[in-house]
Amino acid sequence: MPPVAPLLHHRVDGPADAPVLILGPSLGTSLAVWDAQAAALARRHRVIRWDLPGHGGTPAAVLRSPAPGATTVADLAALVLGLADRLGVARFGYAGISLGGAVGAHLAVHHPERLTGLALVCSSARFGEPADWRERAASVRAYGTGPLVGAAAGRWFTPGFAGTPAAHRLLADLRAADPTGYAACCDALASYDLRAEVSRITAPTLVLAGRADPATPPAHARELADGIPAATLLELAGAAHLAPAERPGAVATALLDHFRDPTGDDSRHSEGMAVRRAVLGDAHVDRAVAATNAFTADFQDYITRCAWGEIWTRPGLDRRTRSCITLTALVAHGHQAELAMHVRAALRNGLTPEDIKEVLLHSAVYCGVPAANAAFATAQRVLEDDAPAAP
Repeated sequence: MPPVAPLLHHRVDGPADAPVLILGPSLGTSLAVWDAQAAALARRHRVIRWDLPGHGGTPAAVLRSPAPGATTVADLAALVLGLADRLGVARFGYAGISLGGAVGAHLAVHHPERLTGLALVCSSARFGEPADWRERAASVRAYGTGPLVGAAAGRWFTPGFAGTPAAHRLLADLRAADPTGYAACCDALASYDLRAEVSRITAPTLVLAGRADPATPPAHARELADGIPAATLLELAGAAHLAPAERPGAVATALLDHFRDPTGDDSRHSEGMAVRRAVLGDAHVDRAVAATNAFTADFQDYITRCAWGEIWTRPGLDRRTRSCITLTALVAHGHQAELAMHVRAALRNGLTPEDIKEVLLHSAVYCGVPAANAAFATAQRVLEDDAPAAP
């Protein structure tokens, strides 16, 4: 019996019968780079995260040859396919960061029958000059990854994020990486150039960029998006190379929307997000998404699916009527912050200030004069703040 090929170290989360989503890491990190998104994604997907050779729990020995110049992105992609095969996964969605994204792009070009969708996060069709990667590989083989840590912080994170515990944990992964495996991954990046082939990618593709990314600047993402026929481009402010760490909620939301199931729960999320934006406005929703973290992601998903995707999308009442009902309920319970938000929403849904006044007067009878008094004060502030300036 032939020996069993070694597997990439991996972690599986989520329901066994859910659509599979494989997440690939960037050079120097482990599968922990996806920690902030894993729980939210695993609610709807069987999430499989893996470590690069010499990173996290994967030994460099998984490589067919660790010799200088021997490893290619095709070799890494073959390891991912081997993992999928051993786990019984025929088709899967794939999202990868940087080198992990290059693995996904290679799979999309050369094994399109395996992918249901693709997300390229802070990635590229070519990662700079091959000589630079070969020089880094030689340096790491000689001195290890420790000397890289200081410079990596400036590439991976914006200055405001670099000192956080999350950043320190990711830099610790770099420091702990096996020099042989890390150098082999540098060799893979040196020989990688998919610019002439990205037009062959047929999978629905999300290209996500950090606007402050010096390693794969937004121009790289635009080149990918322009070259891939079925690509959507999203640029995130306030993120450098490891956008999933710096903008966890925004990345999770983007991936959930991109890898949604059009026949199931994901459809409600997508429809709910569209209605939420239409009613509350893009600026409000963008702030809520940007503030989402691992602790609040499930709640944001819940209100998007249930409140906005199931109730506000029902055909029985128009949005104007739903605004009237919502205002009354918020008055009754004294939720002034939510009331201010929904006064703005009511205006967007077609109510006039006179209509809002009538709703509040009606509420005074059934909800109480003190509640209506507070509501009038809140609504007046919103109406005055939102009134157009005099010419």
